[in-house]
Amino acid sequence: MNLAPASIPSPPLDWASFSIGPFTFHVYALIIVVGMVVAMVWTNRRMVARGAEPWVLIDIVIPAVLLGLLGARLYHVFTHPGDYFYEGAEFWRIFAIWEGGNAIIGALIGGAIGSYIACRVKGIRFLSFADAVAPGLLLAQAIGRLGNWFNHELFGWPTDLPWGLEIPPTNAAIPEGLPAGTLFHPTFLYELIWNVIGVLLILVLERFFRMRWGKTLAVYLIWYGIGRMMIESIRLDYSEVILGMRSNVFGALVMVIIGLVLFVVQTRRFPKTELSVYADDHVWTEESEEAAEASESNAKSEDDNEADTPENDSEADASEDAESAEEPAAELSDEEPQVDEPTDDADAEDNSATEQNISADPADSEDSSAKSSN
Repeated sequence: MNLAPASIPSPPLDWASFSIGPFTFHVYALIIVVGMVVAMVWTNRRMVARGAEPWVLIDIVIPAVLLGLLGARLYHVFTHPGDYFYEGAEFWRIFAIWEGGNAIIGALIGGAIGSYIACRVKGIRFLSFADAVAPGLLLAQAIGRLGNWFNHELFGWPTDLPWGLEIPPTNAAIPEGLPAGTLFHPTFLYELIWNVIGVLLILVLERFFRMRWGKTLAVYLIWYGIGRMMIESIRLDYSEVILGMRSNVFGALVMVIIGLVLFVVQTRRFPKTELSVYADDHVWTEESEEAAEASESNAKSEDDNEADTPENDSEADASEDAESAEEPAAELSDEEPQVDEPTDDADAEDNSATEQNISADPADSEDSSAKSSN
């Protein structure tokens, strides 16, 4: 093919997947996982710096990712119905995310629903979480666009620019009648660069301004929405049309409007600095965690004691009744027949009488002696 020397080659389709033993790995899916891991690590650091418990993020990410993947796929499918709903189509391909076709707008909708629910459960402000995740999410999207390059998909109009993308002529997305060697706009690369610039912009704004209370999220929505409208407008792949716009252009426009409204409203509502990502403004520390665990343990012990109290009271009452019934019997068994014994006064009288008798004996003996002499 007569391609420009500076054109961007597409990787062979064989690189799109590889096998290790019985397992097949798709590069597109692996790239998405890499982007997710990078976003999670960075977001965790940002949340901890804002007073959150380390890795409380996991409890939010799980439902957010699950609903995000579902939303991404469903949004893509229903904005590209011709690719999935036709005579002879295999229904299961609706869920074949490894083949490409995951709409970021749908992922944002599903992920927002999942993370909102999780944030309510964990006592974290949703907008505070969204501020923390915004730059990491934008970086993950930049990384994810490499998957489009491996899958030879989502490229733009034909171009003669030196950075045009080479696409094999057998690609079904190429319009008929184009000459061999036609180059196309590398829209994946445009969006990758746009997103990276957006990450740097957010970091600069956070350094010089108070970008809390959902304002970082607002900047993300505005920046990504504007870029997506421009890039989406030059893509060749089919899409449903809403109000004269491609469905993804319409969705990106809605993102920009939401971002503008959110920024203005939150700036007026919260002029002061946000203290913590938690709804009650507490800041997590190891000491506070230990205190919370001790309080929870004490509360559990009190509950257990209250649960045991009725049984203990009944057992104590029964024991007291048994003891009170045994006491009379014990008193009766301890009683012995009474024996009259001389008292001390009686003893004294007897002793006195005895002494008088003894003292009277000498006189009697003298009288008897006198009579005998006469």
